[in-house]
Amino acid sequence: ALTELYLAVNKIDEKGAQYLADVLRKNKTLTKLFLCDNLIGDGGTKYLADSLLQNTTLNTLDLAKSQISDEGAYYLAKALQHNTTLTTLILQVNQISNIGAQYFIDVLQYNTVNNFIFYTTDMAE
Repeated sequence: ALTELYLAVNKIDEKGAQYLADVLRKNKTLTKLFLCDNLIGDGGTKYLADSLLQNTTLNTLDLAKSQISDEGAYYLAKALQHNTTLTTLILQVNQISNIGAQYFIDVLQYNTVNNFIFYTTDMAE
């Protein structure tokens, strides 16, 4: 059974993320999903975040360089309030500011994620 899926640099957009999210809702074997350097955006992130509410096997999600802003960060943080299997979330090189970072600060203290790779775009603050 497939446990790791590498789809980096594949021009996956919001619609592609929706298809992946539909699969993630039902999948019982995938533990690692690498989607870095795609065109997922906030809309696609919402689909993926919603799928995390039902998925019970995924422990690693790489969304680095996926055009995610504070809105997408909000969707992911809300999903992490309920997801208990994700342990690694990679979000570097996105457009997430200190506002989006705060969403994660508020939720990660109560979550299973222990590898959170991220930096804010608000370099001046």
